[in-house]
Amino acid sequence: MELCKLENYTDLLLEAARFRDYCPNGVQVEGRAGVFKLVSGVTASLDLLKAAMAAGADAILVHHGYFWKNEDARIAGVKRARLELLLRHNVSLLAYHLPLDAHPELGNNAQLGQKLGFETEGRFGEQDTACHGVLAESMPLSALGEQVSAVLGRRPLLIGDQNGGLRRIAWCSGAAQGYFEEAIRLGVDAFLTGEISEQCVHLARETGVAFIAAGHHATERYGVQALGAHLAEKFGIDHQFIDIDNPV
Repeated sequence: MELCKLENYTDLLLEAARFRDYCPNGVQVEGRAGVFKLVSGVTASLDLLKAAMAAGADAILVHHGYFWKNEDARIAGVKRARLELLLRHNVSLLAYHLPLDAHPELGNNAQLGQKLGFETEGRFGEQDTACHGVLAESMPLSALGEQVSAVLGRRPLLIGDQNGGLRRIAWCSGAAQGYFEEAIRLGVDAFLTGEISEQCVHLARETGVAFIAAGHHATERYGVQALGAHLAEKFGIDHQFIDIDNPV
């Protein structure tokens, strides 16, 4: 598969051009022209790059890539080491941030909701990246926490003491704690995201809307896997997801 065709197809699939993002989407580092083995992962850390190269990757697909707005533009330190490894091995890096959060089928939030058994009823947040809907069945916060723990493989932080049945829920993968107030205005019983800020605890206590912090990395593992699998099936290439554990 030609790298340029892979990028063009993915850009159109995710409608990358319509997003105002904090980083470039698509090919961030150009390697060899042909892609036969695609490795996906959440973040383009040095550990992921090394594991992908050991697996024989021609290209690496991630959610968190490089060249973020307002970061130091100098190629030094950690950035130099990562780029040097990619360029030395002629391996491409493709990254999709907000477009991968938002896609209605392959996106992080669509996939997260599917894994957790949430039924999506609508979207909200920045460029409609977040979702709201209902649980498959009403349950107390503790039971929902156990369900999240079983699916994501890590125990979430639960803020709230709701022993009654939670039914309506909003969610957004990653660091979306800033959407909590908007979720509250939607009339949900609980909001799930990856990270939590100090003020979220007080909002949860004072509004009665539960807050679930399930891990930035843990909530963003599924979109890139789904996208990688889709590209592999579409173009007949090999795909492997490599999970570099991150407790955050």
